[in-house]
Amino acid sequence: MSRPDVSPILVVHGGAGRFSPDRWDAARAGCRAAVEAGLAVLAAGGSAVDASCAAVRVLEDDPTFNAGVGAVLSRAGTIEVDAAVMDGRDLRFGAIGAVANARRPIDFARAVMDDGEHALVCGEAAWAFGRELGFAPCDPSEMISARARERFALEQEKRARGPVAPVTDPEDPGTVGACAVDAAGHVAAATSTGGITYKRPGRVGDTPLCGCGTYADDEGGAASATGHGESIIRVTMARVCVDAMRAGGSANAAAWASVHELARRVGGEGGMICCDRDGRVAAAHNSPSMAWAAGRVGGQVIADMVLEPGDDIGLRL
Repeated sequence: MSRPDVSPILVVHGGAGRFSPDRWDAARAGCRAAVEAGLAVLAAGGSAVDASCAAVRVLEDDPTFNAGVGAVLSRAGTIEVDAAVMDGRDLRFGAIGAVANARRPIDFARAVMDDGEHALVCGEAAWAFGRELGFAPCDPSEMISARARERFALEQEKRARGPVAPVTDPEDPGTVGACAVDAAGHVAAATSTGGITYKRPGRVGDTPLCGCGTYADDEGGAASATGHGESIIRVTMARVCVDAMRAGGSANAAAWASVHELARRVGGEGGMICCDRDGRVAAAHNSPSMAWAAGRVGGQVIADMVLEPGDDIGLRL
């Protein structure tokens, strides 16, 4: 469903949760850089898929975020990442789950989508397929950040003192994502995450599950979720958002509706970014903070950390 009258636009998030104030400037700057990278692709005539992947790649390279080089550690002290890409033109979807030491998770997920044989590959066995696609595991030292080591040590200390509540990782905002509309009016979403600090090895979150953390459909729009993955999975949050746009709701109304659904049905905390087929973008969250940025080709780029209920970032572009 082509809509050539739409102006290319892109929105990203760097995770919803409890970013400490001393990290806000770095998070805003990282999200702004990601939007600028995605807009450069759109300005050159690139597709929404190309642009959303370019934006997420920047976030994966920034240790401020819990994706790629900033990914958190499992309780085995390892990095296992999830990532997904979806093309709204034809509902093609590609994802990886619980894959160790994937330096560019979004590129691996994109290759799975482009190959077309499978939609999701997981765990150590995914590397057999990855090598066929031109990928190989990196040295873990390339991905483990000082902050990830610190968070891992803190979790170990807490457990050494006695039983603790199930891991929800509120201090480590997780997941990065991007949604884009290109010059042809097509939409796409891309999402990448390191998951939850001290998670069990093999845990797969919402990011690589179609309709949970990532979804795109030209008939409605594109969405990328962030927050507590197990809660997001239970409400298929990204599909809730896109379905609201397919039913005629604006991007902003759909984003806030999906966040409300997360809280109302399962008491979940998180955030959503999305774009609708008319070229409008939105961001929403019910967590204390969420890093986000947005921009339109030929226009300004905006970035911030906190939104009040109902705020419409599209009105600022």
